[in-house]
Amino acid sequence: MKNETRTLDKYLLGFWLYIMSDCLLFASLFATFAVLQNNVAEGPMAGDIFSLPFVLLETLILLTSSFSAGLATIAMYDKQKNRALTYLAITAMLGASFIALELSEFIKLVSEGSGWWTSAFLSSFFTLVGTHGIHVTVGLLWMLVLMRQVYKKGFSPKVERHFLTLALFWHFLDIIWIFIFSFVYLIPLIM
Repeated sequence: MKNETRTLDKYLLGFWLYIMSDCLLFASLFATFAVLQNNVAEGPMAGDIFSLPFVLLETLILLTSSFSAGLATIAMYDKQKNRALTYLAITAMLGASFIALELSEFIKLVSEGSGWWTSAFLSSFFTLVGTHGIHVTVGLLWMLVLMRQVYKKGFSPKVERHFLTLALFWHFLDIIWIFIFSFVYLIPLIM
């Protein structure tokens, strides 16, 4: 038991170091966005192209997925395999819905002539939001692999480590999205 705890501690420490490096990545993308957000050339500004109700829907979906991920983690601690799988499936469906909405927003912007090539503002927007979307997509793939592991192996110590790191990653993505929602969408729309 003591070796398992030590292994979990090392594993989680390593994953926290990864999360911190991802924080640096997103911090640099936020800084780039902050510098370039008013460099629109002759293209549209944020207030001209973003829809607050649409982005609010995306936000509610992602926050709800974080709640269901938390319920899945509680089920894992309670060793309730079916309940954990159900909550993971709900989380995955919500995450996939979020990605579908984000892709539809990107397609709409590009079809209206507001692509990443239009201005420095839009280039930084697509880079920041797209990087978050790639992270969510990776999280979804990871979730599918974890669901298979839970289904086949139950809650072995290794599967529990994977579960905990996925939950940590998913909650981290929600925190990043709250910053994106606030600084990229909300502030420009209310100013």
